[in-house]
Amino acid sequence: MLSRKLKQLCFPGRAFSYGLNWALAGRGVVVNDKAFQNLTTSELQQKGATIAESLSGLPVYVRGNLLGGSSDISKAQYAKLLKQVTAHLSSIANVFVQDGAVGSSSECDAKVRVISDSPSALLKLSSILWKTPSRAVSHDSCPLTVYVTTSISPGVVNAVGLRAQGDNGFIAADIERSSLILCGKGFSDANGVKEALAALSGPVIIARGGLLLCARVLVSGDSVILLFAPEDTIQRCANLLVSADAGVIVSSHGVAPLFQTGDSGGPYTFKLPTVAILASCDGPRCFPHLHT
Repeated sequence: MLSRKLKQLCFPGRAFSYGLNWALAGRGVVVNDKAFQNLTTSELQQKGATIAESLSGLPVYVRGNLLGGSSDISKAQYAKLLKQVTAHLSSIANVFVQDGAVGSSSECDAKVRVISDSPSALLKLSSILWKTPSRAVSHDSCPLTVYVTTSISPGVVNAVGLRAQGDNGFIAADIERSSLILCGKGFSDANGVKEALAALSGPVIIARGGLLLCARVLVSGDSVILLFAPEDTIQRCANLLVSADAGVIVSSHGVAPLFQTGDSGGPYTFKLPTVAILASCDGPRCFPHLHT
């Protein structure tokens, strides 16, 4: 009887799980009442999730530049912000958790756990991250953590000394901590979120034998092609691209898009490319240069 009861408590999507609560505590979030994990789209909608308006151009602060450049946010600022965010998430009744990954290849991806105060935010983020089993995230050696606080007080921004875009919020990432904070409506800026996730996942992907490239995947017959090109060129061949988003992982396992492609059918990982196309533009004409 007790064993059956524990299994029910730890079942993904339930309101209470000892394992999940301990895992969240390790990320600084103490569950106040209920934590819901990996709910489906319909279950999130039952909890009040709605499709949020898409935003763009929100401030993105990244600490820990891979190339050794200056950071947009100091270590002290991020630590102070993270403390405010985890305190907020620990004070609300319901916390929503979603597991996913950056990269469609399980061998070279970066596992992600999202902790949010809003089911609407998870609807948006679930369209960006690849699905992965919660067990894979729990047992991963270096998962990324995304904290989403849509209802945190705007005064937090002023207290930390960061600039938000009006009432829309901002995005802050710390590569050293492997964590990302989305304040206000920050989750609605898909491009900003992807930029921050790519920066965070870079060290993890490299450590697992992957090479992160700012390219698109183009499939023609049996050929897999990496395309490096300006945006106007991309638009001309958009119907041939696996994904409109720039960002792929190249490894011995093949080529994997960083973010969800929107195509529910497979494949999600492709064989190694046979050709790379570098396209440059000079006025209205574009000149592709092939490198085999």
